[in-house]
Amino acid sequence: MFSRRLPRASQRACSRLSQPPHHPLQTFAKLPSQTRIPRPQCLARRNISTAAAAKKLFKESPFLFPLAGFCIIAGMAGFLYLPYYYQNYIIAPYHNFPEPVAKKLRRAIFYSSGRNVDVREANKYFRQGILLANELGMDPFSDEILGVKIAIAAMFEREQHFNLAIEVLEILRRDCYRWVEEVGPKHWTDGKRTKILSKTVELNVKLGELYSNKYVQDTDAAEERLVEAVETILKEKSRREKDGVQTGEGEWMSDEEVGASLEALGHHYEEKDLHYLATPLFLQALTLCPPKSCHSVVLMNNLSICLAQQTPTPTPDALPNSVPHIPPHSRAMIIDQARQWASKALASAAVITPPDRTEECDQGCAVATHNLGEFAEMEGKIQEARKRYQEAASLAKAVGFKEGEINAKEGLKRLKGKD
Repeated sequence: MFSRRLPRASQRACSRLSQPPHHPLQTFAKLPSQTRIPRPQCLARRNISTAAAAKKLFKESPFLFPLAGFCIIAGMAGFLYLPYYYQNYIIAPYHNFPEPVAKKLRRAIFYSSGRNVDVREANKYFRQGILLANELGMDPFSDEILGVKIAIAAMFEREQHFNLAIEVLEILRRDCYRWVEEVGPKHWTDGKRTKILSKTVELNVKLGELYSNKYVQDTDAAEERLVEAVETILKEKSRREKDGVQTGEGEWMSDEEVGASLEALGHHYEEKDLHYLATPLFLQALTLCPPKSCHSVVLMNNLSICLAQQTPTPTPDALPNSVPHIPPHSRAMIIDQARQWASKALASAAVITPPDRTEECDQGCAVATHNLGEFAEMEGKIQEARKRYQEAASLAKAVGFKEGEINAKEGLKRLKGKD
C-alpha cells in the first residue's frame, strides 16, 4: 500500500529539483586596507552665532536692545548686592545686641538719618532700645550702650538741639564718674576702669565744645568741663607714675589724645583773651605732638599768635609787695619771640614730606607767613609786611585756603597809604 504522506514528499523533492544550482562564493586574494565610508551630508541649517544674533537685534531695535541689556545687568547686580547690603549694613552693625534691641535701634537710625529725620521718633526708639537692653541684662557701661547714648547726643547736635545734647552728655558724664568711684576699684585688672575714665575725658572735651557754641555761649561751663578734662588726665598720669601700672589695667590715653585736650583748653583761654594761660597749654601740647606731624606747625602758629597778643609784664612799681619781682618784658621782645615761633613753623613745614605732609602743613605755611607780615606791621616795617601779605595770599590761593587769602588781602588793604 502506498502511504498517504507520499504526495507531500514528492512535492518537496520536486521543489528541490526546481531550485537553481548554487554558484561558489567569490574570494579575494587581498582585502582593501581601509574601508571608505561615505561622508554623511548635513541636511540641517547652521545656527547663527551669538555675536551675529546680537548685532542683528541691535540693528532691528537700536534703542530697546541696549535698554533690555542694561536692565538685565542692573537686575543681576541688585540681586547680588542685596545679600551683601543686608549682611553688612543691617545685621553686622548690631550683631553685639540681642535681636529685640537691634530692631529698635534700626528704627532709631532710620528716623535719625537721611531724609526721614524725625527726632521725636528716633529718640523714642533709642530709649526703648536702652530699656530693652537693661531688661535683657546688658551692661549699661559697655561700649555698645555707651555708644547708643552718645549717638542720641550726636543726633540732637546735628538737628541743633544743643541743650538736649548737653543734657544727655551731662547725665552720661555723671554716671561714668560715679561708676569709676563706686565700681572702678573692682575693675583694676580688666582694663574697664581705664576705659570708662578715658571716656569721661572725651565727654568733658565734647561738653566744652558744646558750651562754647555760639548758640549756647556758656563760657564758664565750658571752662569748667575743659579744666576737669585736663585735671583728670594729669591726676591719672600722676597716679600711674607714683603707684605704677597694675597688671591688666591697660594703657592710659595716648600723647595725641592728651595733647588734644590741652589744646582745647588753650583755645578756650585764647577766645577769652587769656593768652598767658593759653600759651603754656599750647607749648605742652606741642611737646606731645609727633615730630613729623603737620599739626605741630599749627601749634607753633598758635604759640606765635598768643605771644604777640600778650601784654608786657607790669613794671615793679605797679605790682603789690607780695608779688616777687620779675624782669619786665618789652613789647619788642614779645614780638621777637612770636616771630621766632612763626619762623619755626615755616621751617618745620618745609622738612615734612608725603605721606606725612597734609593740608595742615600747606595752610600752616600760609598762616605763618601772614603772622610774620602782622609782626612786621606792628613794628612799622611796611615794605616787609606788604611782601609777607602778598606771599601769604599767593600761598593760600595755591592750596585753596580761602580764609587765609581773605585775611592776607585785608592786611594789604590796611597797608594802603602807609608808605
